Amino acid sequence: MLILNTKVEHADLVEGELILPYDLREKSRLRANLSNGEEVGVFTVRGTVLRHGDLLKGTDDAGRQRVVKILAAAEVTYRVECQSQHALLRCAFHLGNRHTQAHVGDGFLRIRKDPVLKEMLEGLNANVTEELAAFEPESGAYGGGHHHHGDGLLAPVPLRQKIHRPGDETGS
Repeated sequence: MLILNTKVEHADLVEGELILPYDLREKSRLRANLSNGEEVGVFTVRGTVLRHGDLLKGTDDAGRQRVVKILAAAEVTYRVECQSQHALLRCAFHLGNRHTQAHVGDGFLRIRKDPVLKEMLEGLNANVTEELAAFEPESGAYGGGHHHHGDGLLAPVPLRQKIHRPGDETGS
């Protein structure tokens, strides 16, 4: 299996695409399939969010280094548009006040599908339409631009990892 754990800025050769919705792009441990069906493991530091266009490097079973491109999957979202910039800013304020992740576009906001938020936004005279689109929310004031120094290693790959589940007996 190809294990991806190093972010790179550019690559001469990209050997696959990993298409993921936002909720999987913010996981720190992930088993997924490339667009060609090949299984991969992704290991990142907790709090890392993979963005559309990111390049990850890793090693396959043959010991070969390979680079894969991350693509944001289309997912069900709401597109929020308003008659004025002021009205759109009010919607952004109310979404932020509810700690709602929002993708900020040119003249629109995009949020995950949530009927309660849709009703609130329509109450603010916003036009809310369901659309299938890539969701790339803002990273926030403190979450932007994780700069990894050195080799770009996102997380070490555990050789063996025991996952403890509720109900497992604990040894003394």
